[in-house]
Amino acid sequence: MKIIAIGRNYAEHAKELNNPVPTTPVIFMKPDTALLKDNKPFYLPDFSQDVHHEIELVLKVCKEGKHISEKFAADYYDEIGLGIDFTARDIQARHKEKGLPWELAKGFDGSAPISNFLPKAQFADLYNLNLKLDINGQTRQDGNTKDLLFSFERLIAFVSQYITLKKGDLIFTGTPEGVSAVKQGDHLEGYLDGQKLLDFHVK
Repeated sequence: MKIIAIGRNYAEHAKELNNPVPTTPVIFMKPDTALLKDNKPFYLPDFSQDVHHEIELVLKVCKEGKHISEKFAADYYDEIGLGIDFTARDIQARHKEKGLPWELAKGFDGSAPISNFLPKAQFADLYNLNLKLDINGQTRQDGNTKDLLFSFERLIAFVSQYITLKKGDLIFTGTPEGVSAVKQGDHLEGYLDGQKLLDFHVK
């Protein structure tokens, strides 16, 4: 199982971090040790003073494929859920300045909390899904998949030209605007179309 993540897939998020809006998908990866399941608490790492939340819709790959055509890409995922791409923004900024990879900022242990997954068939329109993250009862991120720069099918087709997708792989599809730092004691609740799927604390 691997975690493939997409950066800057919502234009307003790219702009809030003063990044250019991409013309092709921005890809990075997290190791499986980044996964945090069952709403277990997230422990702030001691190597960062500025860890940001990024709520994302996550696709679960249901069969192996490579060089997948975009018109068939929908057949390669059958469940969706929510995830948070925790990002050590201070480390990321230093690495970006030097043109270095982001993995230390993105792939550290526990940096990828995920919810349970739901059949995509139960949603009427995958491109009109609301993603919402509340922290301590206040909404921090509130976005909709209609604003994606690159569709789920485009992402699957693009990634599979380079990396074979396997059953169980997870694709984090990007975060809407509103990212900010978390602190010890924060209570995070993530909603997909009004249904609470994430509910955990920062320690």
